[in-house]
Amino acid sequence: MRLKSLDVFRGIAIASMILVNNPGSWKQVYPPLEHAVWHGCTPTDLVFPFFLFIVGCAMSFSLSKYTENYKKLNAETSQSLQIEESKNADKKPASLFLLPASNVYWRIARRAAILFILGLLLNTSSIALDILLNSAPVENFGKIRIMGVLQRIGLAYFISAIAILNLSPRNQKLLAIALLLGYWAALTVVPVGGYSAGELTPEGNLGGYVDRLILGSQHLYKGGPFDPEGLLSTLPAVVTVLIGYFTGEWLRVQPIKTRTSINLAICGLSCVVIGHLWGFLFPINKQLWTSSYVVFTAGWALLLLAACYETIEVRDWKWGRPFEIMGVNALFLFVASGIVARILLKTHIGSGGNAPTTYTWIYENWFVPWAGPLNGSLAFAVTAVLFWWLILYGMYRRGWAIKI
Repeated sequence: MRLKSLDVFRGIAIASMILVNNPGSWKQVYPPLEHAVWHGCTPTDLVFPFFLFIVGCAMSFSLSKYTENYKKLNAETSQSLQIEESKNADKKPASLFLLPASNVYWRIARRAAILFILGLLLNTSSIALDILLNSAPVENFGKIRIMGVLQRIGLAYFISAIAILNLSPRNQKLLAIALLLGYWAALTVVPVGGYSAGELTPEGNLGGYVDRLILGSQHLYKGGPFDPEGLLSTLPAVVTVLIGYFTGEWLRVQPIKTRTSINLAICGLSCVVIGHLWGFLFPINKQLWTSSYVVFTAGWALLLLAACYETIEVRDWKWGRPFEIMGVNALFLFVASGIVARILLKTHIGSGGNAPTTYTWIYENWFVPWAGPLNGSLAFAVTAVLFWWLILYGMYRRGWAIKI
């Protein structure tokens, strides 16, 4: 079973990421296309959790052949043990855990490692290009950022997959609740040296302290006091994946009818309200990936999925094909667009210390003259999306789908 609406959802997410990551100038961006400075949530702050939600949804289909077999095996084992227990009261009860073959663990670890390494290579490429093209010191390699978007996806996927394959559905949900409540308690109760408990500032939050302690400040985002894709905040990100998985599991057994879309929308609206209300106690914050942010963004993901599901699966409307084309090769698009953007930012047009980067030169000479600074910056980003869509369309026509 494959849901086209999920591919379209993935395509919308990756197109949105390209749009918000490639303005002509970061000083000329419409507010909805910017991240919240700290607390709060803009449409741009929805993009990353949408990706993790989609990862979870896809896992419900890709792992189903394992989980169903193991559930069946677990049920048979339980029945057998019950028979044995009736004969011998000393027999141990059936395990709550499902024990799949080791090869699936290898596939999960391999996929997670590839994602992490690709993210690390993207971070390394920025430094390497600076050294090769701009005579930056080689010592900059010692300041490479360890975490990042792909690294978080890889870690969240790995932890979620292990939980899914080894915990019963009930215990999976209990784990998700425990992670959200535990993270809330940790960030609001545990004090960090020099700061009071519940200090949710870049310098004073527990997540930043853990990142500085384990990774070192020089390996964090821009060498700052904490990393927005840090270690501790990956735990609530796991819940974003699990919510996607729970949604996919539910969809697999539902009829393709409007009632299913309505139920998705009701759940989504409920999560938006709960997340918003929780935000008064534990602020909605993408960079900290707070528990309220997890619930709030999951709600919006469910609402968008409901719209895609109703129009594409139920009504068979064809509007989603352009996004489906982008969704099929989302990982390739993210990596390739990241490399090209870095090359444009590290190369220059002209000579001398004031020579603009290729990126800036294109923006100032091809877009600003006819659209102005602000609209020109948006036009630059839209052009980037269209450029990559044409490349992915060519890949789609040839049946090229790059997967790991």
